[in-house]
Amino acid sequence: MSSIQHNLQKIRQRIYLAAKQCGRDPEEITLVAVSKSKPTGAIKEAIATGQLAFGENYVQEGVAKITALTTLPGIQWHFIGPLQANKSRLVAEHFNWCHTVDSQKIAQRLSDQRPIILPPLNVLIQINISNENSKSGIMLDALHILAQKVSELPRLHLRGLMAIPAPEDDYQLQLEACQMTTNTFHHLKQYYPEVDTLSLGMSKDMEAAITAGSTMLRIGTAVFGVRDYVSNTQ
Repeated sequence: MSSIQHNLQKIRQRIYLAAKQCGRDPEEITLVAVSKSKPTGAIKEAIATGQLAFGENYVQEGVAKITALTTLPGIQWHFIGPLQANKSRLVAEHFNWCHTVDSQKIAQRLSDQRPIILPPLNVLIQINISNENSKSGIMLDALHILAQKVSELPRLHLRGLMAIPAPEDDYQLQLEACQMTTNTFHHLKQYYPEVDTLSLGMSKDMEAAITAGSTMLRIGTAVFGVRDYVSNTQ
């Protein structure tokens, strides 16, 4: 068994235990393996274990991998990095999901550029739950205006929210930040019943995210190991 396969086995066990401990069904939680800066060979190792959802932060790097692995069926590609307007077409044309919509301009471009032969692009609105100046995402008071815009665009499918809470080592602090995000998610669902996805939780806070109600985890280092950013093709 390769290290990647072993890591995925351990993560799936963590998901199972965390979900059972808080009375949730582990099947409700999707694991997105964050493969940024990792070669296609590493992704193939993960696929061999049944992993089919992969997250990429850098547009051109992600498109290169999508193209290289296009013959493998069932893979779902998630764009999870900050999105510049001049790269929106590549995301619209190649990815299944975009987690980082944070402006009406980006939403409009993604809808206009999504090919008609593809299903609508699954979209998550990124919120800045910890009010960090260094983080992308909209403030909570702007959420409903953007959600209304996204819901009206014909080539987008509003699926929910994404957040990256400020890093905390203490579990209780992690849980509090995750719960704030979950509360916002449930509030949004009152207006948009089709919303069903909360992208929340990474390698260090996944148990807190699961307890709070996350439906989608973005796990990179715990799957693929430490990243090599020298090969970044953004």
